[in-house]
Amino acid sequence: MFELSPFRRRRDLSPADFGRDFIRDFFDPESWFDLGIKADIRENAKEYIVEAELPGVKKDQIMVELKENYLTISAQQNEEINEEKPNYVRRERRQGNVKRSFYVENVDSEKVSAEYNDGLLTIILPKLKEENPNHHRIDIK
Repeated sequence: MFELSPFRRRRDLSPADFGRDFIRDFFDPESWFDLGIKADIRENAKEYIVEAELPGVKKDQIMVELKENYLTISAQQNEEINEEKPNYVRRERRQGNVKRSFYVENVDSEKVSAEYNDGLLTIILPKLKEENPNHHRIDIK
């Protein structure tokens, strides 16, 4: 039902580059936002539930769209820090975009809802109907 798009794919890395890339990403907080959106997907009889982690992102920076059976979550973060103390001035800027798409079928697009709380985006995708209500398994004796 869901098709996940990978959050990061690096085909041009040699084995020697792996360690350097890992260390750079781990110690560089600005690269954390580039790692992608991590999501958990659950299903019950009535709906699909997507829980996506977007820590440090404000609600108005998030966009959720359902178009042609693709659920797309995107966020744009623009942050500027100005800190001034005696004999010390610090200015930092951070910008980043992140996007993830999921292929979904059998969803009632009119009733989709989303809620964002404490860095966790929860999207409820109600199902239209059972996919094959007349389909059942027949045991062979």
